Amino acid sequence: MPTYRELLQQVRSEIEEVDAARAQELLGSSVLVDVREEDEWSEGHIPGAVHVPRGHLESRIERLAPDHAQPVVLYCSAGNRSVFAAKTLEELGYENVVSLAGGFTDWKRNGLPTQLPVGLDAEKRSRYSRHILIPEVGVEGQLKLLESRILLIGAGGLGSPASLYLAAAGVGRLGIVDDDKVDSSNLQRQIAHSTETLGEWKADSAKRTIEALNPDVEVVTYKERLTSENVDRIFADGWDVIIDGADNFPTRYLVNDASIFHDIPVVHGSIFRFEGQVTVFKPHDGPCYRCLFPTPPPPELAPSCAEGGVLGVLPGIIGSLQASEALKLALGIGDSLAGRLLLFDALAAEFNEVSLRRDPNCPVCGETPTITEYIDYVEFCQGQRTHA
Repeated sequence: MPTYRELLQQVRSEIEEVDAARAQELLGSSVLVDVREEDEWSEGHIPGAVHVPRGHLESRIERLAPDHAQPVVLYCSAGNRSVFAAKTLEELGYENVVSLAGGFTDWKRNGLPTQLPVGLDAEKRSRYSRHILIPEVGVEGQLKLLESRILLIGAGGLGSPASLYLAAAGVGRLGIVDDDKVDSSNLQRQIAHSTETLGEWKADSAKRTIEALNPDVEVVTYKERLTSENVDRIFADGWDVIIDGADNFPTRYLVNDASIFHDIPVVHGSIFRFEGQVTVFKPHDGPCYRCLFPTPPPPELAPSCAEGGVLGVLPGIIGSLQASEALKLALGIGDSLAGRLLLFDALAAEFNEVSLRRDPNCPVCGETPTITEYIDYVEFCQGQRTHA
């Protein structure tokens, strides 16, 4: 049975090691992987490195380097763990793997650049630990969420679950646009509110609930109806994603047009009785709302939830899907619902998907747009609210 030193010497003879100067030359064309533990990484690392602790290397490396022919440079503290890691990658079929001799210690000794990670404190690591465990999110992704800014149109049926899950996920700044007050009829589905907040502005009620859930989140409230006069002011506050939870056509068209003018993606959701739908409208990268519906339908053909009713749990399902899409957009991961309309039937417990295409003749996002300023569809009686 060989000793550790004997095994280390044997593996060293089987893999390629490079010094710090050569490793620096390879950085531009290689995947640089730091296989040290979390506490070592937090004390500094080589700029451009990705952190994959040795114990997770086999399960995560193919996400970082799916091409087995791509060069990979591995390093640890002194160059021992990275030797074994390099041997493991060769056994996994990687063709061009090298280990940094002397590791991070030798790199620093040669006066080469290092970087301190922008990290999470112990409290945040505990709160977001389940995100950190996901390779597609990790510490870097969580930091990105904490810097993200998402605007919710409405704090009602859809805005309630969406806002709570976004807050729980650690989205750093949430904006809420709602001009309504909490009514007892809302409590059947609008879970951001309670009997204690009856009569309060929904934006204030939701803000109180969100801040109690996660003090990391800054909540900005707009206790006003979204109109053509204030939409530019509100959208100009630096939002990364908009969640449209409005229950009326005038607001949906206004949000759509403003999102195109401001180049902000919209996660759209709508509900009625037992049915809901979700999609993503990314300006100039897929269809917009007007590609589907160039103009609003007559008011008599567009009943609201107040007129037709809605199953209380339905907005929770659709709002959660909206939150999921918004998180993916904020993180830059996965495939969004852009170009796809997801339909849900609660009675049948069934999802269906419809492909959507961008209309080159769309009046607002087409090749020759005819709508270049906002339109207020004031004749629609459903346009008096901005909540679902």
